[in-house]
Amino acid sequence: MVAGKLKVSIYENRTQMGEEAAKEVAKKIKALLSAKKGCINIIFAAAPSQKELLYFLSLQQGIDWSRINGFHMDEYIGIDENASQSFAYFLKENIFNRVPFNKIYCINGNAENINEECLRYANLLNENPTDIVCMGIGENTHIAFNDPHTADFNDPLLVKVVTLDEASRQQQVHDGCFAELGDVPTAAITLTVPALLQANAIYCVVPGKNKAIAVHHTLHEEMDERYPSTALKTHPNAALYLDKDSAGRL
Repeated sequence: MVAGKLKVSIYENRTQMGEEAAKEVAKKIKALLSAKKGCINIIFAAAPSQKELLYFLSLQQGIDWSRINGFHMDEYIGIDENASQSFAYFLKENIFNRVPFNKIYCINGNAENINEECLRYANLLNENPTDIVCMGIGENTHIAFNDPHTADFNDPLLVKVVTLDEASRQQQVHDGCFAELGDVPTAAITLTVPALLQANAIYCVVPGKNKAIAVHHTLHEEMDERYPSTALKTHPNAALYLDKDSAGRL
């Protein structure tokens, strides 16, 4: 199945989905490492929806991780990177500490000057052009933390501060990351839509019944900032991986 330029695959369950997506990511990594000198750069999303992909990716054989730099795509403001709710912590637990990366670049949500932190991370992205993005789609169709009210398909920035809408914050409760809505931070640093789309290849893994409506909007709505994930349909090398639950509204 194809929607715009976005290739769509549906699997029986999320384990199979994550394993097959990991094989495809590994294949692309090996091809890039063969074609390029030096290191390649991968941006990872941090969410329970990504666990299967990250687990199976860490098990893939024949990847020279010492030639790979790891980045992540968003972080709460005001959460320490060692707190269990932080995205940096999630990625350390699920991929960064499992394989020997060349370098890992984390967003500091506790920086003294958040605007300077955005600029620092944007400069890192400019210095290390993105080869691969491994990501998901939010219940409100956000990509990274580009919620419908802040998404800008022509954003001049690569990294910016955003406020989180209630649907994004409620998703963190649904995912078991926070006990209740009031515990979820209201602001974050995020890579913008153009920052994600500048990657050579995008692998988007979206399991679970809570994502079924978002998947429907992604594939059936016109490209529209009210549905940020619709931007994926314009990328020449993007793939969407679903399980039967997330594909339930198609």
